[in-house]
Amino acid sequence: MEINWVVIGWIIDVVLNGIVWLIIAALLIPIIEVSDKWMRKGITFMDKADKLIKKVLENSFEWIEKNNLNILFAFLFVIIFGILAQYEIIPKLIR
Repeated sequence: MEINWVVIGWIIDVVLNGIVWLIIAALLIPIIEVSDKWMRKGITFMDKADKLIKKVLENSFEWIEKNNLNILFAFLFVIIFGILAQYEIIPKLIR
């Protein structure tokens, strides 16, 4: 009976790869858990900031319209649309 060294090498490779990936997973899972908690905190902060910014913008727009300050309103729109264009949000909204 002849030994097929290719198959034995393949089996050893698969076992060693499995062990290496097990070690990698064991080391990275705690890091992923910590980063996941940070990600959740970041998303909740972004949600609060988004709601606050929307509220401030709505109130300022209403105040400008109520006081009939069209020129200031136009400048505010130019600034806001300029910021949105710089961050490439407008092209994403158009698509």
